[in-house]
Amino acid sequence: MTTYIPQLTLPEAIFNSMPASILLPVALGTAVGYSTRPKETQRQYLAWKQPPLRPPPYVFGPVWTALYGMMGYAAYRAVHLGTSPLNSPSTIAAARTGATLYTVQLALNLVWMPLFFRLKRPIAATVDVVALLGINSYLAYLWGTKVDSTAGWLMVPYCVWLSFATYLSAGTGYLNNWDLQDKVVRKDL
Repeated sequence: MTTYIPQLTLPEAIFNSMPASILLPVALGTAVGYSTRPKETQRQYLAWKQPPLRPPPYVFGPVWTALYGMMGYAAYRAVHLGTSPLNSPSTIAAARTGATLYTVQLALNLVWMPLFFRLKRPIAATVDVVALLGINSYLAYLWGTKVDSTAGWLMVPYCVWLSFATYLSAGTGYLNNWDLQDKVVRKDL
């Protein structure tokens, strides 16, 4: 069982502000996306062997923006509603534990893109996304059954996308012999 770890958890003030809770993951995700040089990332993505069903590069930005917004709103609901003094101690504990898990998963989420595209480490990126899927599946369960069912359901699309991202990450790694270092990136794209 996980526990609430204040040193690993975003400040409660963020969770108690709906705009801050929603905008923080959107802003951080956008910053990481732009820091990996989007045009170069798209060229790399198109140069590597990909598994079937890979979406075109332009799909990822809007999908991730929506998912970041949904996860931020889920975090707001779960922590803001779940830590109310009117709740039972077990609900408050579950909300706080979820806040720690949410913070950890957000950090793991933000390192995936640099791992995969900048460092070209598909094994590490795949381990990262598998950990993300596990943490968020548990988080959806925890929030959905012990804190706020809406918060739990808001995490489901993220878990579904993480399942697909795991397939893409592992598939790309496998099809490129787990080595993305020497792949030629066409400059004309």
